Amino acid sequence: MHRVGFIIYPGFSPMNLAVTSVFETANWRVGSEAYKVTLVSEHGGPVATSLGSEIQTSSFKRRTFDTLIVAGGIAPPAATPGLLNYLRSAVYRSRRIVSICTGALVFAEAGLLDGRRATTHWHFARNMKRRYPKIAVEEDRIFVIDGPIWTSAGMSAGVDLALALVEKDLGAEIARAVAKILVLYHRRAGGQSQFSTLLDLNAQSDRVQTALAYAKEHLSRALVVNDLAKAAFLSPRQFSRLFREETGHSPAKAIERLRVESARLMMESGRFSAEEIASKNGFGNRERMRRSFVRAFGQSPQTIQRSVSALAQ
Repeated sequence: MHRVGFIIYPGFSPMNLAVTSVFETANWRVGSEAYKVTLVSEHGGPVATSLGSEIQTSSFKRRTFDTLIVAGGIAPPAATPGLLNYLRSAVYRSRRIVSICTGALVFAEAGLLDGRRATTHWHFARNMKRRYPKIAVEEDRIFVIDGPIWTSAGMSAGVDLALALVEKDLGAEIARAVAKILVLYHRRAGGQSQFSTLLDLNAQSDRVQTALAYAKEHLSRALVVNDLAKAAFLSPRQFSRLFREETGHSPAKAIERLRVESARLMMESGRFSAEEIASKNGFGNRERMRRSFVRAFGQSPQTIQRSVSALAQ
């Protein structure tokens, strides 16, 4: 049985508790108590969430866990001396310690991330980089694994990280089954970007949103303005004008962004060759894909693939 200590504190966001459902579901799937999750806090007793409801906890003092998880919050958690001291000792006694969202800032304050790679929510990542220059902050990652320390981005990314923990402990088949039971469309890999192209484009009208959805589902085709305009039930001229007004980009630029995002996801899965990725995402050949990646990420596909391989080790 794997013992998981889940540290919460006053004002933590209840969304963090979704992570515990991953372990609960893994237990149900394997038919035994593979994980025993204990909610803990510095002093034990009831702890108020950011919404005011209370969660009953045990004190983490003199407790040792195989995996220790620190919850995050909409605001950075208070790094009390008791919590910092506990984490500094726990890093030597636990097999791994994990932070969700802004919980990484507690790790940073404790000095646990010095000389390591880590991530946190994009809203706090740059400030973390400035305050703690010894940390290699990877602000565009869903989660990062560096030795025994795992850090995740936003609170929803904690679910992806928890699934990766299950995969590490119980195998990929169980992790996939848990994701399916939880009705997760796709378990994001750690190297995946925190940002979504569709969200960033911020299309407001149904017509432009429909055109973008059409493009995303047909990236292997040689998409042109006429195709998107037809999907939006507009003339090419009307569509181009409306699209730029809503998104700030030309249709061609937006399609390139959708293609590189999709291609990067395929790379992170590790199941496709470069030729397959280029073909399935409408680049035509590897050289065109390489140029698009350099424009979008400042890196070639080969560099990103090597980074993904390193994360998986």
